[in-house]
Amino acid sequence: MSAPLPKDGDAGSPPAADSKQLAKMVLDLAPLLIFFAAYMASNIYVATGVLMAATVISMIVSRLWLGHISATLVLTTVLVVGFGALTLWLNDPRFIKMKPTMVNLLFAIALGGGLLTGRNFLKLLLGQAFQLTEEGWRKLTYRWIAFFLAMAVLNEIVWRNFSEATWASFKVFGILPLTIVFAMLQVGLMQRHGLEKPKDTPAID
Repeated sequence: MSAPLPKDGDAGSPPAADSKQLAKMVLDLAPLLIFFAAYMASNIYVATGVLMAATVISMIVSRLWLGHISATLVLTTVLVVGFGALTLWLNDPRFIKMKPTMVNLLFAIALGGGLLTGRNFLKLLLGQAFQLTEEGWRKLTYRWIAFFLAMAVLNEIVWRNFSEATWASFKVFGILPLTIVFAMLQVGLMQRHGLEKPKDTPAID
């Protein structure tokens, strides 16, 4: 007979899929909101130190709460700590302002390099959640490469041409919403190139 499913609240049971997505969103958004609050209350240097601490804590909480740390969170933490340390050490806020540019460039380079070497990293990351044709994964990857490059350019335009407060607002309330909107716009492509899921076969006890 089939083993009984664990009940909600059983000790040691991993979070449900929806709970994991919510937890990931909280862990991604919390350091940005804390950064913005610290900036509004003090200055860019205090906010940078707070962001460094919050990002490291987010990574630790991810390991304890979700049982793993995503590669994107590791990369983000490394860059936040690295560029944040340069900002505080050299007393130069340009470094922390360049961090989103570097993150987006590295994502674009990683996806592009994967395609050149015959590996689709987007498929490796999302393949368990979505079933697409090879052409679909390739087109989706090209779109995300273009998006990351565009976001890198946009961040450079904002921090170089507008006030520090405008850049701080863009970092928190611009980058993430634009990413969510772009992801939602890819639903049509994913539907056109989706693979038909096999029908479930009846289980035999």
